[in-house]
Amino acid sequence: MTPAPVRALIADDEPLLRDSLARALQQAWPELEFTAQARNGREVLALFEESRPDIVFLDVHMPGMNGIEAARQLAGRSHLVFVTAYEQYALQAFEEGALDYIVKPVDERRLEATVARLRQRVQERRQAQGGAQPQPVLTEMIDQLARRLQLASASADRAPYLQWIRASVGSTLKLIPVAQILFMRSDEKYTLVVWDEGEALIRTPIRELVEQLDPQCFVQVHRSVLVSLHAISHVNRGPNETADLHLRGRPEVLPVSRSYLHLFRQM
Repeated sequence: MTPAPVRALIADDEPLLRDSLARALQQAWPELEFTAQARNGREVLALFEESRPDIVFLDVHMPGMNGIEAARQLAGRSHLVFVTAYEQYALQAFEEGALDYIVKPVDERRLEATVARLRQRVQERRQAQGGAQPQPVLTEMIDQLARRLQLASASADRAPYLQWIRASVGSTLKLIPVAQILFMRSDEKYTLVVWDEGEALIRTPIRELVEQLDPQCFVQVHRSVLVSLHAISHVNRGPNETADLHLRGRPEVLPVSRSYLHLFRQM
């Protein structure tokens, strides 16, 4: 007798991220069937009642009812996988092996390991004829997760740093991982974003981007230029307390103005 297919529901308030996760899961687990996609926790609960999926992928941070709140109501009824863009949250908040999670952007090898674990857990649950962990046990794990996430958020002086940038490339809307960005350069109206795979224009000015990016990864070197510290090859001092900044494997030379030259005093 052919076993029933494993069915999944994906919840994320970003349509592009929902689609991206679905494509990655289809490659790693071709037999997996998707019953629906939800934008928030309330939609998750409504769609769950309609399709009763085996697995629910829940984005931790969603407007209205978030993934944690939805998980409390689904505990024991389906296998839950939390999806987060903040790896430090996953490392601090999840008991090892107790709750499954996926970090965005999805890493292929890590996803394969998660899928292998999910396959095993779904099979074990079916062999036990639906005997999942008792709901109080799962609820306590979810409550612990919520407390740890709250502590992690409270310890931050500001909102989590930007992880993605939306940009139009021709007729396509691109989601650019901030970790891949090399530098950004503004003129009066637009900011050019250059990353590993290309470049695009956005309307967000440098002064706003500075406040949204992790200062441990990005540094402003000119009133119109932001650069990733990982992309810097070397800096050549110039006349009048200025400098030229060179990138690894790139032809562009970026200006360093007098106001930011102190960042490179050690050279």
